[in-house]
Amino acid sequence: MAATNLADCTALQLLDAYASGRASPVEAMRAVLDRAAAWEPGLGALFAVDPVGALAAAAAAAQRWHRGETLGPLDGVPVTIKDLIATRGAAVPVGTAASDMTPAAADAPPAARVREAGGIIFAKTTMPDYGMLSSGLSSFHPLGRNPWDTTRTAGGSSGGAAAAAAAGLGPLHVGTDIGGSVRLPAGWCGIFALKPSFGRVPIDPPYVGRVAGPMTRTVADSALLMRVLSRPDGADYMSLPWQDIAWDDLEFVARGKRIGLMMAAGCGLAVDPQIAQAVHAAARLFEDAGAIVEPVTPFLTQAMLDALDMFWRTRFQAQIELLPDARRGLILPFIRAWAEGAAGASGAQVYDGFDAIMRMRDLGNKTMRGFDFLLSPTAPVAAFAAALPCPTNDVRNPFAHIGFTVPFNMTEQPAASINCGYTRDGLPIGVQIVGRRFDDLGVLRAAALYERMRGEQRAWPQARSVLF
Repeated sequence: MAATNLADCTALQLLDAYASGRASPVEAMRAVLDRAAAWEPGLGALFAVDPVGALAAAAAAAQRWHRGETLGPLDGVPVTIKDLIATRGAAVPVGTAASDMTPAAADAPPAARVREAGGIIFAKTTMPDYGMLSSGLSSFHPLGRNPWDTTRTAGGSSGGAAAAAAAGLGPLHVGTDIGGSVRLPAGWCGIFALKPSFGRVPIDPPYVGRVAGPMTRTVADSALLMRVLSRPDGADYMSLPWQDIAWDDLEFVARGKRIGLMMAAGCGLAVDPQIAQAVHAAARLFEDAGAIVEPVTPFLTQAMLDALDMFWRTRFQAQIELLPDARRGLILPFIRAWAEGAAGASGAQVYDGFDAIMRMRDLGNKTMRGFDFLLSPTAPVAAFAAALPCPTNDVRNPFAHIGFTVPFNMTEQPAASINCGYTRDGLPIGVQIVGRRFDDLGVLRAAALYERMRGEQRAWPQARSVLF
């Protein structure tokens, strides 16, 4: 392994190196910590980094590998966990300075599964206030930036995880997604991310549309992480019954598969022509492999998105009003103004907001009939300026960019983002692959095939001075 920086190895490569004795978990952890020191704090991807604890855990893993008594499928692999996923003994700021910073008493299910499998949680990753922005703008964390161009956003709300993956700050990262929060930053940072079927990965606390999922450089690493994250946990009363899924079987035959191509979201921002061109090229590769690709009419409407926006606003307004005045004043002004936009909302409006979720589920189910998968842009635009809360910079219209992603949280379908090209400015472009409800493995397999078909990608960005 001497010729390769261990920080750039995939999890599967590290595990192979541990097994053969060509590298140790201690060497890998040191390489990742060195890489993190080269990027941070300017990248704004990590917080609560624990080098002492990480190296101690790596030394213990190295001893287990030496004895042939590994703890689990991730033994000795560096992992990050998103801010809002509780890890025992650490505060859960949820991206906001308004948090009371009480240390978590126990691991949330995703963190618990990672530890049980031997993964080394060496850091948490940053996010915006309450996870309600697709950017790295936070009242608590430093501004999150994109490794490909540090004047641009890494996205959100799992932007820290996406930036960490692209920058080589460990191979495995766990994010969460309620409207696009693993897929949007994955698309903007050029990595792979899977939003699993709702309930596939136990999470605490559960909520409608909210999932945890893997964010990695390769599809195979995400499949490895799904093997761990999908293990059962009774803390999630909305989780699916556990299934013994062959996560490492990524063989896929495209011939005869019916794939819908959705090139308009139905509302929100228009798709950048460069993004449209890259997604069309991805669809042609599936056609060349024997798939039947047909255009699909979008089912999301502006009325549905507006109703969902109001539902989320009222939920957050109710939560914020419970805070003491001093803490409420610490919330990011954009988020506070967004939530306060629900003032005076009627019961009928709140009901209509929740009912929009059911309308999306109905129409999404009807749209999926006759198709095995759907393809679309992950986002209609490339990564925008890092300091902006959203592409529109408009608190009245903050979700104009999530039209391709949010419907599939509400339909509960698995959906992934994988890099499919670059803009003229060198920014990554994501294509979204959506599968039938519960067909998480099918989405991983389709993504793995595309990963092979798309050819060589550009070199990952290297640490450099952050540009302001």
